[in-house]
Amino acid sequence: MDVLTDPVAWWVDPFAFPSMQRALVAGLLVVISTSLVGTWVVLRGMTFFGDALAHGVLPGVALAFVLGLNTTLGAVVAAGAMMLGVSVLKARSPLPEETSIGVLFVGFLAVAVVVMSSDRPDYVGDLNRFLFGSVTGLRNEDLVRQGLAGLVTVVGSIVFYRAFLVMTFSETKAQLLGLRPRLAHGALLALLGLSIVSSFQTVGNLLVFAFLVAPPAAAALIVRRVPLIMATSILIGALSVVIGLLVSFHYESAAGATMALVAVGFFVVLLGLRPAVRPRTH
Repeated sequence: MDVLTDPVAWWVDPFAFPSMQRALVAGLLVVISTSLVGTWVVLRGMTFFGDALAHGVLPGVALAFVLGLNTTLGAVVAAGAMMLGVSVLKARSPLPEETSIGVLFVGFLAVAVVVMSSDRPDYVGDLNRFLFGSVTGLRNEDLVRQGLAGLVTVVGSIVFYRAFLVMTFSETKAQLLGLRPRLAHGALLALLGLSIVSSFQTVGNLLVFAFLVAPPAAAALIVRRVPLIMATSILIGALSVVIGLLVSFHYESAAGATMALVAVGFFVVLLGLRPAVRPRTH
């Protein structure tokens, strides 16, 4: 097997291609954004909302594509509509918040399918790109956009760190400490939306959720402190990107899906090893 008999050809040579270099950089930038935000998504039990938001941007992307507009702008509008819709239904519906999220999730996804349902073959190809990403077909401007999103996520995570941390355990305590939990919650949703919108062209809407949840969840199995969870999540995500890209290169599999599958694999392995690898508290 080349991975053992010729490690340079297996591990190093593929990254001599510019497309693989751009894919690696983009994947690592996605990992930074999704790991920082995903840590709070996992710790606060917001995974269902994160999943719904990841799918909720699809109608905006689809409409923008059909109308010939910027798909990123369409994704931003759809993400905002999803978050606004959840807030409105939460305020007016007597049902649990998860019900409102589920209704909007199904509705937004159905709209996307209806908009993109067409016999035109280019629609099918672009729909696949929106769903599963095109990490090996990125341009330099895509990397710039992803880098800016990562920078905003890092700054936002630092500025609101204390508020996010206290809110994770008690919103009442956050209010008493003057941390303005509503503003902080809105900031978290904004960062979540940004990480999803900026990543959909890289790993796709259906797979960005894997990077939001799998690396942070895997990290939470072996460490306790939030900064360590973030750092470990980034490490796991980075390894998932590298291994996933190499596997997809050598075996001609879908790059985005392969990276996501590796990230989920890390979680499964660490979960199985959990009795032997207990979370560290220091």
